[in-house]
Amino acid sequence: MKKCMLVLLIFSPLLTGCWDKRELNELGITLAIGIDKVDGEYQVTAQVVVPSEVSMKTSSGRSPVILFQENGETVYEAFRKITKKAPRKIYPGHLRMLVIGEDLAKEGIAESLELLSRYWELRSDFFVAIAKDRTAEEVLNVTTTIENIPANEMFNTLKTSEATWAATKGFTLDELIADLTSDGKEAVLTGILVTGEQEKGSSKQNVESITPSARIGYDELAVFKKDKLIGWLTERESRGYNGITNEVQKSVTAISCPEGGKASIEIIHVDSKMKGKTNKGKPEVDVNIKVKGNVEEVECQINLNELETIVKLEKNTEKQMEETINQTIKTVQKQYKSDIFGFGEAIHRSNPKEWKKLKEHWDEEFAGMTVNVKVDVKLVHTGTEGNSFLEKIEVK
Repeated sequence: MKKCMLVLLIFSPLLTGCWDKRELNELGITLAIGIDKVDGEYQVTAQVVVPSEVSMKTSSGRSPVILFQENGETVYEAFRKITKKAPRKIYPGHLRMLVIGEDLAKEGIAESLELLSRYWELRSDFFVAIAKDRTAEEVLNVTTTIENIPANEMFNTLKTSEATWAATKGFTLDELIADLTSDGKEAVLTGILVTGEQEKGSSKQNVESITPSARIGYDELAVFKKDKLIGWLTERESRGYNGITNEVQKSVTAISCPEGGKASIEIIHVDSKMKGKTNKGKPEVDVNIKVKGNVEEVECQINLNELETIVKLEKNTEKQMEETINQTIKTVQKQYKSDIFGFGEAIHRSNPKEWKKLKEHWDEEFAGMTVNVKVDVKLVHTGTEGNSFLEKIEVK
């Protein structure tokens, strides 16, 4: 035992070192990467932190990030060529956002993701988004206000949005690759867009105004078939997609009151279950969704103290959600014929033998299959005011 301890003591200094040790001041911390296709080559844009500008002691008021860009026959070649311009090696170990240009997405994204899927320095917790109607470079070239580093604002905005609004979702690289390689499910990605005057977005004045000339925001979901972008869902359809796939955390929906007017329902919990089956050799899926919500806003004359009123509001919410989900399914079946919901996976789980027969021509089977949607809503709270004060005044 003493000999073993002696050996460990002798060799322990040799084991504590890092074979690829690099000092922090040798690295260009990259928080966002954009990939586009330009003239047949990949164009990689890296948003790199300027260390002196994120430090309270040394900041001079310049931009906290700088963009480096290069082209190459492969993503890795373009990425490495950036060292011709950057004084530090580009380090993506803290990456927050990967933005893919829409034109590249239409051509196919699989090859551009291959490097990132195997790159050992990358963590897997960054989000992937599609630059809608823009290039990835244009998105990364916009300054932001609340978060002075644009990549952080993009990441945090998407994180907040997916937690409170059902039309968006943050997809990580691992989730995207799982969908791209799945047998029975196609991929979707959230769209990121620039609104306002793009040409002013990179200027310092953009963040000095109470109303920036250009902003970064999120929009609908992009629909893929294999690895190619084939279209976009509307905001309503994006909400329907997340409802079907059990990706709603919280949201708000406006519904009709029994006698006219509107009420706002906060969705606080959603549990969506999907069950596949075959009926006479034809695929069929049941989607059962249980929803809990609160009455948050009342712009109509109703008595919230009556159980009958609550039941009517629940039924109206159920009807509206079922219409949204059925419309989403119909659009995707008829317009895109791309099983983004994972109905094929549900059939596979329930009946592997039947799935073997169906999967060879699943696009056609998916387009015509029956989907039974049932939404069950329970309203648990009506706020602190009881009935609305609007009933005491005349509102025109």
